[in-house]
Amino acid sequence: MWEDPHFWVAVAFVIFFVLVGKVAWAKLTAMLDARGARVRAELDEAKRLREEAETMRRQAEADRRAAQAEAEQLIARARAEAERVGQATAAEAEAAARRRERMAMDRIAAAETGAVNEVRAAAAEIAAAAARTVIAEGLDAQADAALIDRAVADLPQALRH
Repeated sequence: MWEDPHFWVAVAFVIFFVLVGKVAWAKLTAMLDARGARVRAELDEAKRLREEAETMRRQAEADRRAAQAEAEQLIARARAEAERVGQATAAEAEAAARRRERMAMDRIAAAETGAVNEVRAAAAEIAAAAARTVIAEGLDAQADAALIDRAVADLPQALRH
């Protein structure tokens, strides 16, 4: 048995796979740990961005409520003034009230549109910054080269279709 070459080949084969397996296992676990850390960092960033967006949404709602309260005040003032003017002349008071109410509604609409546009612009800036960060972290020179190589390799098949 000790002199049989098949036995020694089998022993060498087992030792080789034990050593290679140990090295491969260490590299694989290190790679998985690094990926886990990247994923945790991305999740933390996403959580932070969500909290910022939630804060901005609450601020926009508060601005909207304030604008609505101001609009209600404007409408109340317009109605009071219309009432006072209405005592002088009924026809003139009715026309003035309609003009002021229309103006107040236009101001409300403009204020609400402005607040919504500000929130959208801020959300777009945050999303663009997050996308830039994710792309910059996830796409290095090797990944870029791999994408280009894969696209070039798939080109003949794509041209056939």
